[in-house]
Amino acid sequence: MAGVTRGAGVTGGADGAGGTGGGPAGTDEPRPVRVLVVDDDPLVRAGLSMILGGAPDLRVVGEAGDGGEVTAAVEAYAPDVVLMDIRMPRVDGLAATETLRARPDPPEVLVLTTFDADDQVLRALRAGAGGFLLKDTPPAEIVQAVRRVAAGEATLSPTVTRRLIAHVTATAPAEVRPDPRRDRALRLLAGLSEREREVAVALGRGRTNAEISAELFMSVATVKAYVSRLLTKLELNNRVQVALLVHDAELV
Repeated sequence: MAGVTRGAGVTGGADGAGGTGGGPAGTDEPRPVRVLVVDDDPLVRAGLSMILGGAPDLRVVGEAGDGGEVTAAVEAYAPDVVLMDIRMPRVDGLAATETLRARPDPPEVLVLTTFDADDQVLRALRAGAGGFLLKDTPPAEIVQAVRRVAAGEATLSPTVTRRLIAHVTATAPAEVRPDPRRDRALRLLAGLSEREREVAVALGRGRTNAEISAELFMSVATVKAYVSRLLTKLELNNRVQVALLVHDAELV
């Protein structure tokens, strides 16, 4: 696993990996978010590590140069978030994300891509990635995106969500044919209450919690509770997957 390297300042062991407790012993400070950077370009890895390392609440605990090294790196470093490139020479980030998210209690995954790879992004999101970043994203936004993913929030803005769904809609076959994915989505959504279904459809339209609150006349806290309930009932990882499910059912 020559491509896997330990992040700066990591000193043996898993450094308290896997826990959710506080920071250094004797303090009440929250533990920094642990990040694994995966990219086949050493310069990109170095740049991302420098960007993330400048945030006091983030810590790059390791790097990997290929998707095939991700599983071993996650076991070694126990990151909270894996920042994953899509295009790598041996095992790409899509396959690595699918493998990683199928494991028990996996870390969150934030994929790196260019927006002209919509189909690849869609596959990553279906696999359970928390969102994606463009490689030219400003440093401050990269830091914020990692924080959001670590907190269980999708990094796709409503605008990007709409663009993804519009892309899939535009490239879908026009003729009517049996569609197992649509049938599955309809079956899953049929098990929701009317209110849960309304929230799910709002997510499918790319609405924020505040926008759903205003549209459905409920508090933001209630919206969050409904989103959590949807994830549990539908056995999904994040709100982006709910949006994709709604799209598969052709409800938006």
